[in-house]
Amino acid sequence: MIRILHTADWHLGQTFFGYDRTEEHGVFLNWLAEEIRQKEIDALIIAGDVFDVSNPSAASQSMYYQFIYRVTAENPYLQIVIVAGNHDSAARLEAPLPLLQAMRTEVRGVVRKLEGGEIDYDHLTVELKNRKGEVELLCMAVPFLRQGDYPAVQTEGNPYAEGVRELYAQLLQRLWKRRTENQAILAIGHLQATGSEIAEKDYSERTVIGGLECVSPETFSEQIAYTALGHIHKAQRVSGRENVRYAGSPIPMSFAEKHYHHGVVMVTFDGGCAVDIERLECPKLIPLLSVPNGEPVSPEAVLEALKELPETEAVAPYLEVKVLLEEPEPMLRQEIEDALADKNYRLARIVSTYRTET
Repeated sequence: MIRILHTADWHLGQTFFGYDRTEEHGVFLNWLAEEIRQKEIDALIIAGDVFDVSNPSAASQSMYYQFIYRVTAENPYLQIVIVAGNHDSAARLEAPLPLLQAMRTEVRGVVRKLEGGEIDYDHLTVELKNRKGEVELLCMAVPFLRQGDYPAVQTEGNPYAEGVRELYAQLLQRLWKRRTENQAILAIGHLQATGSEIAEKDYSERTVIGGLECVSPETFSEQIAYTALGHIHKAQRVSGRENVRYAGSPIPMSFAEKHYHHGVVMVTFDGGCAVDIERLECPKLIPLLSVPNGEPVSPEAVLEALKELPETEAVAPYLEVKVLLEEPEPMLRQEIEDALADKNYRLARIVSTYRTET
């Protein structure tokens, strides 16, 4: 038996409308470290977007490396597999690999090529062992794929989607030949699967998708016991398949995500199969609040609603104010700040919508 935790889209170093999120990420990582210890996790899978930008700050990198050191020191059987996402620098993430391997941590950011240009599929394969030291999981550790990373496929369809599908098919074929009866195959990917649910109206997630071509869920064969995906921030099953999942982000990245249930996925494998899949919800340190909760309203109605907001004695929520205007009102921000002056809220943004004549 072997038990994994599947997580993704940490976006360490993200600022939320100017507010630093180090404390929120720290709460998540402390919670995750405790879950790993208490649930006796054998492998941690991080499916991309460890960092929010390709050139992360020293503080963000320090938080990342301290976490790896802590959990591998506290859990002598723990193995970690990390793949790069589209927000990560593939080469930067993989650069310290020789040092990280000393902490039972494998990172795959770059798709390496052999002489002749063939993909080095062995580099994209990671063996994960159970507590008896037996290899029980064969892991397809595939990072975010950019043009040139995947095989060229002659197709009348989408060359990106077909190329990605071919890479997974070639890798699976190799692993299927070498697996034994008691070994399961685990796939990792950082991509947008067709049919996955994203926040259509949200700028943040649209930039995450960034025009990336969709990949069919059929890319992930039934021979794969579990597929651990990253890239979409809402935790979900893909096309209703229990064993093909997005873990989702651990903290909300935008106001469109304020109702998401953030967390990780715990998967137990035995006898070459995923025998148990369970969602673990992580704590949310700072709530997100929109005023009004529905459609924008007039400045007068907004100011009245802000004055009626209750005092918050604990953590100050992030606040989004949505206002419907007839014309620009230069003093509106000052009036909103005045209405919040004696209240414990973090004013993140004011969304102004102009009434259109019909």
